[in-house]
Amino acid sequence: MRSPKYGVNNSVIEFILFGLTQDAGKQKAIFGIFLILYLATLSGNFLIVVTIKTSRTLGSPMYFFLFYLSFADACFSTTTAPRLIVDALSQKKTISYNECMTQVFAAHFFGCMETFVLILMAFDRYVAICKPLRYTIIMSQRVCGVLVVLAWVGSCIHSSAQIFLALQLPFCGPNVIDHYGCDLQPLLKLACMDTYVINLLIVFNSGFICIVSFIILFASYVVILYSLRNHSAEGRRKALSTCTSHFIVVVLFFGPCIFIYTRPPTTFPLDKMVAVFYTIGTPLLNPLIYTLRNAEVKNAMKRLWSRNISENLHCHWETSQN
Repeated sequence: MRSPKYGVNNSVIEFILFGLTQDAGKQKAIFGIFLILYLATLSGNFLIVVTIKTSRTLGSPMYFFLFYLSFADACFSTTTAPRLIVDALSQKKTISYNECMTQVFAAHFFGCMETFVLILMAFDRYVAICKPLRYTIIMSQRVCGVLVVLAWVGSCIHSSAQIFLALQLPFCGPNVIDHYGCDLQPLLKLACMDTYVINLLIVFNSGFICIVSFIILFASYVVILYSLRNHSAEGRRKALSTCTSHFIVVVLFFGPCIFIYTRPPTTFPLDKMVAVFYTIGTPLLNPLIYTLRNAEVKNAMKRLWSRNISENLHCHWETSQN
């Protein structure tokens, strides 16, 4: 057993999650509501993944990145939603130390992956609108693949840094986390050490990524909108429709992210609801935003649905004939 001075204290081997509420009636409602939301999140993002993978018309880089955004959304929601749902009906909401650290790593890995993919999608739109003649050269299949690999590597570096900081926290007293899942901010309140330096490192790591990414995205869309003045009315309409969808997702994702990770280790009554929106609400809304405002995706989904119905009817007819 390692000494507490090295950041690990095994006197706490599990944590108790307070959850969203302790009211039994509200917990049943939470179970039903979030089970529906989680299943809708998985269904929506899985539908986008399957549609892009099977459609011949959605082969552009924008949909290549959307594929990974939907995958990251589904995984990001899965890091917290299942435990929230199960714990809503559990008497004792416990999570082991190792499970807690795993949840911290996974949540930051897929959350950071989503951040980087959103930046790649903005870069793709910038090249498509501002440098259309060089678009196919700049955004080649090889380049897009390399960019996604870099996003995976960057996410791994970020989440590894977060888990390294989490492992430095010694826990030797209270083990009740006033949250529905494990994250660094709630864990800092339980650590039996001065967490000032670690909190600064967390703010620098997560907060810096959130703010810089948001500034980059905001600046890129400003440049895109400015460059649209030279396009035709039809070109402006189509570009605005696409960029509006992207920017809505950016605001919905980075607003809560900046609120949570760019401040001192203090808690507000609003924290849990902001975290719910950030980890469960945004992954649910992303597929709705991208499908409702994108005719190509909707048409591809209709073709996929029609093809599946036709195949099922054909199989049923062959079975009945035999």
